[in-house]
Amino acid sequence: MKDQERREKGEEMLKEVYAGDVVCPPEGYTFTDNMLKQLFAELWTRDVLSMRDKRILLLGIIAEKGEATTFKIQVKAALKRDEMTAEEARELLLFIAQYSGYPRAASMLNPLEEAIAESADE
Repeated sequence: MKDQERREKGEEMLKEVYAGDVVCPPEGYTFTDNMLKQLFAELWTRDVLSMRDKRILLLGIIAEKGEATTFKIQVKAALKRDEMTAEEARELLLFIAQYSGYPRAASMLNPLEEAIAESADE
């Protein structure tokens, strides 16, 4: 597949993964061009793991790293795409707390509830 085709496939998958909430970066910046061609065109399109499986794994990693803003974006996308319910998202955070610690997980509470409220409003 040509680079331009990979980028276009990556752009389409980015829109799907984030339920249209994340703007695709313009072409010409090496970091984001490679991200679209590799991460989104090649990894997110693989079907060995479901989109939900990938999302749950990613949410755990993001929470462990303390990335509250990214956690919110991912939870909201999961809710909008019907990959999980609000109850499942809350349960996931409770589970994450057991392994990454309550202080780390507690910093995800507000972003989690904001994502739930925003997805319910849309």
